[in-house]
Order: sequence, then C-alpha cells, then structure tokens
Amino acid sequence: MPENNNKAIIEVKNLTRKFGDLTAVDNISFSVKKGEVFAFLGPNGAGKTTTIKMLTTLLQPSSGEIFLSGHNVIENPSETRRSFGIVFQDPSLDNELTAYENLQFHAILYGLSKKVYAGRIEKLLDLVELKDRKDTFVKFFSGGMKRRLEIARGLLHHPKVLFLDEPTIGLDPQTRNHIWNYIYNLNKEEQVTIFFTTHHMEEVQKMAQRIVIIDNGKIIEQGTPDEIRAKAGTEDLEEAFIKLTGKEIREEKGDVSKNIMRTSNRMMR
Repeated sequence: MPENNNKAIIEVKNLTRKFGDLTAVDNISFSVKKGEVFAFLGPNGAGKTTTIKMLTTLLQPSSGEIFLSGHNVIENPSETRRSFGIVFQDPSLDNELTAYENLQFHAILYGLSKKVYAGRIEKLLDLVELKDRKDTFVKFFSGGMKRRLEIARGLLHHPKVLFLDEPTIGLDPQTRNHIWNYIYNLNKEEQVTIFFTTHHMEEVQKMAQRIVIIDNGKIIEQGTPDEIRAKAGTEDLEEAFIKLTGKEIREEKGDVSKNIMRTSNRMMR
C-alpha cells in the first residue's frame, strides 16, 4: 500500500444528525490521514450514508464539526466541494451524452477553463482505458465502463479526497478487481486520499489501511484490518464484521433515506 503521513485530511468531531426523534448519527469522532485508503463500514441503516452526506456538504449536521482539507465543511461548503470528488452508489452519468461530454460538462460546472480541462480529460480517459470510447454515448456502456467513467469524472478537478460509496456494487468479480486496480493506482500515483464504503469484505482486506465500523449511529470499532480481526477474535474480516454488528438481516431505514434525499435536493438547488 502507498505510504501516508500522519496529517489528518478529514477530521470529524462529535458529529450528530437527528431526524425528528431518530438519531441517525450519534456523536461520532474519527480522522482520516492524508493519502490513506480508509474504509467506512456498517450494516444497512447504520448511519454510513448520512455521515457521507454530511462530509460532502449535502446534509447539515445537527451538531458537531467537520474539517476536510483544512476547510470547515459546515461554514465553507463551496471551498470544501473543490477539495473532493465523489462516486455515488447510484449511477449519475447522463446516458444521452458521450463519455467526453459527461466529463466536459462536469469540468464546466467546476469552472475549469478549456485549456485546463481538455488535457485533463484525455489523461483521465487514458487512465481508465476509455480513450477509444470517448465519443460513444454512455447508454451503450457496460456497468463497469460507467463506473470507470464516474471515477474519472470524480478526479477531473484534482480532488484531494475521493469518496466512493460502494463503487463496485452490481459488478462481476473481474470488473470489481479491475476497478480496484484503478483506485489503487490513482492513490499511489496522484496521492488521492480514498474514503470508501462497501459490503465486500475482501475489498476491505485488500485495499484498506484503516477501518471504522459504525452501527446504530455509533462507532463501535476502528483500526487496521489486522487490529479489527484481533479485537473480534476471528481470522476472517467478514466474520469479525458479523461478530461486531450481529447476524440479523438489516433493512434500509426508508424514512431516514427519504429525509436525506429531500434535504439533499433542497441544498443542490
């Protein structure tokens, strides 16, 4: 794994988010080091999505502080947004645009000049091996190709942090492995800090340098993969995760999700 220093690029202090009488995120604190590959894990409904929405300025906390790349996320959302890229769990590309046009549109939204973004787009399309498909409409792309294009889009404005919310969901094992190779290389070559969620524990074991596990809105464990296994007394990371969070099947908390989406949509207008 790439080396990192001890400087925190993300600092979360006593973060809480309530929806009426429900506390979705309950007074959590953690930090992510610059250049780190960091996994944020939890069962469905544990508070992961709510936390990521707050980290990426889409949702206001009820209380607490967040700092990202030196910016106070709550007080300076515009400056914060320039510091990170994000690949959402759900597809967010425009299928009626080409690969190049999707990236170009994103560049214009971020205020990049054509002189800056033209070369950057070419470089990123080459990085994700889509240069020969740059003029193809995205609606003709496979799921893996779309994911690679979304990663390229997230990197277009030179972010210091890349948030990946289940970046390989719905992909076959070969494509998942391919995606993670790209992520590893961009972390190593561009020194981008990676903050990701996933339900695939083999991805965590392979990629993550450090893990935080959240459940019922609270952080229940954190450490390296080896430390997590040792604390749980298991040899397998998935066994450790199940032992720490329980065996019952979890469902997404629909009302919370709806509240998050309504709030996010208002903030994006």
